[in-house]
Amino acid sequence: MKTKIIQIGNSRGIRIPKSLLRQCHLDGPVEVEVQGNQLVVRSALRPRSGWDGAFRTMHQTGDDRLVDRERSSPSRWDREEWHW
Repeated sequence: MKTKIIQIGNSRGIRIPKSLLRQCHLDGPVEVEVQGNQLVVRSALRPRSGWDGAFRTMHQTGDDRLVDRERSSPSRWDREEWHW
C-alpha cells in the first residue's frame, strides 16, 4: 500500500488506514523506531503490562493461594505415575 507524507502543523506525518491499524492491533500509544532505513511503528503496550500490580493486589487480599488443596498424603497417581 502506498501513501503520501503530509504536512501536520510544523511536522510531517502519514495517514494509516483503519484496516491496517486494526490488523496490527495499534489502538493506543505507539513506539516509533528507526531500523536501518525503515521506520517501525509498534504498540507501546506490552502483553503482560500491569501484571505486577495485579499479583501484588492478589497477595494483599489473600487471593494468591493454589486452587488445588494440599493433601496430607500423595494420590495413587503421585505414587505410581509421577517421575522426577
